[in-house]
Amino acid sequence: MSAPTAPASSSPGSSTWVALFDNVALPVLALAGSLLLFGGFVWLGGASPLEAWVLLFKGAFGDAFSWQNTLQRAAPLMLTALCVALPQRAGLMVIGGEGALVLGGLACAGLPYLFSVPDSMAGTVMVLIASAVAGAAWIALAGALRQYRGVNETISSLLLSYIAIGLFKHLVEGPMRDPASLNKPSTQPLPEGLLMGMIPGYDVHWGLVIGVVACVAAGLWLHGSTHGFATRVVGGNARAARLVGLPSHRLIITACALGGAGAGLAGGIEVVAVHTSANASLIVGLGYTGILVSFVARHNPWAIVPVAVLFGGFGAAGSLLQRRLDLPDASVMVLQGFAFVLILAAEAWRGRLGGWLQTRAAMAPATPGHETSRQRLQREAIRAIRQNKEAA
Repeated sequence: MSAPTAPASSSPGSSTWVALFDNVALPVLALAGSLLLFGGFVWLGGASPLEAWVLLFKGAFGDAFSWQNTLQRAAPLMLTALCVALPQRAGLMVIGGEGALVLGGLACAGLPYLFSVPDSMAGTVMVLIASAVAGAAWIALAGALRQYRGVNETISSLLLSYIAIGLFKHLVEGPMRDPASLNKPSTQPLPEGLLMGMIPGYDVHWGLVIGVVACVAAGLWLHGSTHGFATRVVGGNARAARLVGLPSHRLIITACALGGAGAGLAGGIEVVAVHTSANASLIVGLGYTGILVSFVARHNPWAIVPVAVLFGGFGAAGSLLQRRLDLPDASVMVLQGFAFVLILAAEAWRGRLGGWLQTRAAMAPATPGHETSRQRLQREAIRAIRQNKEAA
């Protein structure tokens, strides 16, 4: 008697297809749909959608200069995306990366106000550590409010972001303002020795390397350490994690702090590598774009790197769209908005393919030459009835 066959949905092959659909196909389809909608938006403005798509590619990846511009823009997105991805893997939805970024930039520029910082690489490390600590403390506060006071982390992190931006503007335009900054309030420029240089042979600062290393390290922490595994268990079911003795509060706040450190570090890198001082140029929505990058990457730190490069390319192509099609430079924000809406809509389809396969497997007839458990029980019941009749 042959063993009953397993349902199709539980086979390794079908599970692999379900995972590919949820984690790869859905984000790709959402991005493709956003490009189609952006083409319609451009067409309504009187431009050719096909030309807009070509210019998007050329502006992002068309030549060496485009690649350098893309990678430069992708560096902070990798770090701000970690501010969403790491708390999300612990079960929290934190969207306050923008606040952590501006506080990180403020801490980086403000450390020389407190004491003398060495005008060397050691000083650069010190100001970047200060930026990471500021961002970590800010996002950890949102996690602590959630765990100890029951405050919704999505709302609290967003409101904390507004507070951080207000504090940033108050200090930059007030006590920390450089008297020489007339039209654009800024802090005093950092000394030349504290600034971050370019990667040799490329017009891209070392922040790109820091971003890639941070994403790789975060992925190794999540998937290759007991602490990261415990964090993922807590994110899957915090109550069950507490029942087995895991310190869920500490794990969740640690994940928030690590994510906030990434966003704060992004702000510090923007100061030491791009702006040389803290000013309003930091508040350009890098933290909010990081939310989109994390969602497209399915909150996987390793997938954040290519997705950040893609969205960095979209930002780099904005000036080319402006020159060639006479579109506003911020038109790529419309593309990002379409992508964000479709990514959220795609979340509703997550897991539905597995349910559909299970339904099909339940309705499918048994494979010839094999029998299901129900068929075997029916056959044995009929045989028992026949034997009872013969004995009578």
